[in-house]
Amino acid sequence: MAILKLPLLYAGSKGEKHLYTLFDSGANLSCINPDMIADLEIPISLGRIRKLSTSSEGHYIEIKERIIVDFYINDILLSDEFLLVPALSEEAIIGAATLQKWRIRLDFEHDQVIVDPKVAKLQLV
Repeated sequence: MAILKLPLLYAGSKGEKHLYTLFDSGANLSCINPDMIADLEIPISLGRIRKLSTSSEGHYIEIKERIIVDFYINDILLSDEFLLVPALSEEAIIGAATLQKWRIRLDFEHDQVIVDPKVAKLQLV
């Protein structure tokens, strides 16, 4: 099984930060470690707590907050919501919803993440 983990630049209302990001097509949603956001973005309450299932049967992690941040792949500006997952083993994870939204392709043979610049074309400058 191949793993793609790259440093990406994230930009929020409080600043910018490089985070090692795991690209995980097996994860539904994108997540970020709450310890990584202090000087990046202000968390937003989800209102209703969500329970994220883990690989352990009957074990759930409570998710209470999210952030919306910009991030750059190959100098292409993208943006999405990231759930704040307590004790997340990675700094950040980009999941299937984000991969599909931006039509991001993973090339495991060459350890590359590919974004078509045309997908990100409709952005305000």
